[in-house]
Amino acid sequence: MARRSKLDRYRAMRDQIAELVRKTDDATSRRATAVAILHHKLRAASWTGFYMLRDGSLNVDIYQGPVACLVLEPHAGVCWAAIDRRKPVIVPDVHAFPGHIACDSSSRSEIVVPHVGESGEVIGVLDIDSHRPDAFDDEDREGLELVVAMLEGR
Repeated sequence: MARRSKLDRYRAMRDQIAELVRKTDDATSRRATAVAILHHKLRAASWTGFYMLRDGSLNVDIYQGPVACLVLEPHAGVCWAAIDRRKPVIVPDVHAFPGHIACDSSSRSEIVVPHVGESGEVIGVLDIDSHRPDAFDDEDREGLELVVAMLEGR
């Protein structure tokens, strides 16, 4: 029996999340369900969650893992880089990323995917950290973009 590709596993997670969240229009509940599934199924994940923009500030939202930074300094770190660039950011070694914000000192790598609202503006990010270096690649990026796009209704 052939193993499913990583992207196929992401598609299956997206479909599972979609089935669960179709029962509500509440965005917080939808993000919470996505985080729970992703954190449980992504073996490399040590922290999985959303940071949301509120009044120009990037604040922690739904997450699983160790206690997070509550507010991220504007335009610094990986989450803000994804917002400012309006595209996902994969960081194989967070210690080599200029301005990295170390909410968890044992974090070694990270992937961040922008979350876009109905107006087309970035409203937050999906952020996943790992205690392993180089834990994320382009298949993870593509798979997580599928999940975020589904949450956005695309």
